[in-house]
Amino acid sequence: MLFSSIRRAAVPAIAMLAAVVAGFALVLAQATTPAPPAGQTPGDLGFTDTPMLPGIPWHVHDPARPHPPVVTPAATPGGAPSDALVLFDGRDLAKWAQHGPKDEIQPPKWPVRDGYFEVGPKTGALYTRDSFGSVQLHIEWASPTPPAGNSQGRGNSGVLFMGLYEIQVLDTFNNPTYADGQAGAIYGQWPPLANVARKPGEWNVYDIVFEAPAFDNGKLVTPAHQTVFWNGVMVHNRKEVMGPMIYRDVASYKTPHPAELPLMLQDHSNPVRYRNVWIRRLGAYDRPEQR
Repeated sequence: MLFSSIRRAAVPAIAMLAAVVAGFALVLAQATTPAPPAGQTPGDLGFTDTPMLPGIPWHVHDPARPHPPVVTPAATPGGAPSDALVLFDGRDLAKWAQHGPKDEIQPPKWPVRDGYFEVGPKTGALYTRDSFGSVQLHIEWASPTPPAGNSQGRGNSGVLFMGLYEIQVLDTFNNPTYADGQAGAIYGQWPPLANVARKPGEWNVYDIVFEAPAFDNGKLVTPAHQTVFWNGVMVHNRKEVMGPMIYRDVASYKTPHPAELPLMLQDHSNPVRYRNVWIRRLGAYDRPEQR
């Protein structure tokens, strides 16, 4: 009976102590968390009483952590977002050039027709006037119709980041060729995970993330990587690139190069068509918000 009385008396005391502790915790949280603007509740903007994230100077849910830049998506799927550089808008090749015999810059000789441009066979590769490192690229292409030739001689071109690292363009709709040279391949290195080719004359879509290699004192620090979506299907998942494209040999990083170089489209003597080309330089985490 005595123990029951003690127990009954202790319950209110424990409850009171718990309430005091909870109140103290609330006061502490309010003291360490910035007051939210009108209409928001505590915690909407973050906390400073949370653990630190490993290796970076931010708390979990840190209110002071930089916000990402605001980018407006295109009104239609496949269109350029607000921070993209449009390399071809259907009208002209003002953002492109070709190189002459002494590597001099020349106006493009590739024809522009009805909202697309086309490889000018045997006129040489097309280069962007701007240089790029790590980027996101959207580009649409169509192989000639009716198809002509076979294997590597049918609808052949290529997208070469920095003029060196190629994603193959080729008509591989019912057109057998070597696996690491078919459309979507990291040429000479890695076949795509799937063959997503549309029929000749139909438009294919590449969405590619290219991560440029890094060199330090002439030595490779980080190799290039490529992530490729072909007609909405992922065919490379941040695949490491062995080195610049080379024919009939093993690619390697023998020669360091600048951090940014022009994007190149290959002239392989086939009239492949291109349209809706835009590019975005890749940003970094925790950069200040661009307003």
